[in-house]
Amino acid sequence: MSLIIVNGQKWLAKQSVTLAELLEELRYTGKRIAIERNGEIVPKSQYEQTYLTAGDRVEIIAAVGGG
Repeated sequence: MSLIIVNGQKWLAKQSVTLAELLEELRYTGKRIAIERNGEIVPKSQYEQTYLTAGDRVEIIAAVGGG
């Protein structure tokens, strides 16, 4: 298991997981979001190829419409 920090909360991954799989698990699919991993923005085109490892810090920012 790998301990990953997501939006300041501990999250245990049972196996190797990509950002795309994390988003699906946390029900962020289909939403307009931005992701920062260890202080760096990850392009959406890289979500499927970016594997998370123990100790990673992930921030997920969801866009909110308004006016």
